[in-house]
Order: sequence, then C-alpha cells, then structure tokens
Amino acid sequence: MKKQLLLFTFSALALTSCKDDNLEAYEMDIMKGDWKEVKREIISGKDNKTVLQSYPNTGCAAKNTLFFRTDYYVSYTAFTGVGADCQMDQKSEGRYTYDADSKVLGIKLGDEEASANYRVDVLTGKELRLAQQFGNFDLDGDKIPEVTYVTYKR
Repeated sequence: MKKQLLLFTFSALALTSCKDDNLEAYEMDIMKGDWKEVKREIISGKDNKTVLQSYPNTGCAAKNTLFFRTDYYVSYTAFTGVGADCQMDQKSEGRYTYDADSKVLGIKLGDEEASANYRVDVLTGKELRLAQQFGNFDLDGDKIPEVTYVTYKR
C-alpha cells in the first residue's frame, strides 16, 4: 500500500510540475500567415462588454493585412484608394514578441522605439482579436479607460 501511495504521489507531482513548453510555439503557429483587419471597437473599461464605438473596415481599408511568421517577423500592409481602385499605400516590417502565459503580443514596426503591446483575447485558425494596451482613454466620463479591440480574420 505504501508503494502505491508513494507512486501516486510522485506521479501527481510530476504531472502538476510539467509546463507545456510547446504552447507558445503552437499559438505562434496558429498566428502565422495573413490576417485582414475587419473592425476596431472601443469597449467600456467598466464592464468590458458594452460597445461604445465600432469601426468596421470598409473599402480599401478592408484589405489592410497583418502578417506573422514563426521566426518573430511581422509586417503590416495598408491600402488606400477609392472604390475598386485600391493601391498599397505602405508596408511596415518589424519584429514581435509573444508570451503564451500572459497572452501579451508586442509588435515593433519600422523605426518605432518601443513595442506596441496587445493582449490576445481570441486566437483561432480563423479569428485574431487583440486588446490594445496603449493609448486607451476614458470616452464615457466614468474615469475608467476604455479598451480598444482590433479584430482580424483570415
């Protein structure tokens, strides 16, 4: 009986002390590729549910693309134009960091001095939703900064 209890104790300890070291690589693999920006929303910081403003991407802006590779390369391509006449306006390249435990994605494009940090709110094969962790402000006067969410789709 003591041997079984000892074996059970060591097994439980081994199982609980293991960390999934591959979680970050797995999530970065899901993230890799092109993402089209579909909308930006400003959500109440008080309840994190109430949509105060929503900005769907339409026209040429609907072609704006965020691209990730698993070697920490990132690029953002912006399009401008009128109607069906869309032209690439700007392509910015840089590096990103990702922490799977905290779900913080840091993106540094071009000559920016610091990374722009986002919390990954949703990450699936079809949707990426980021909560902006910089530049948030109080829009509704309740003295609690709102949260800007950016949604991307494949």
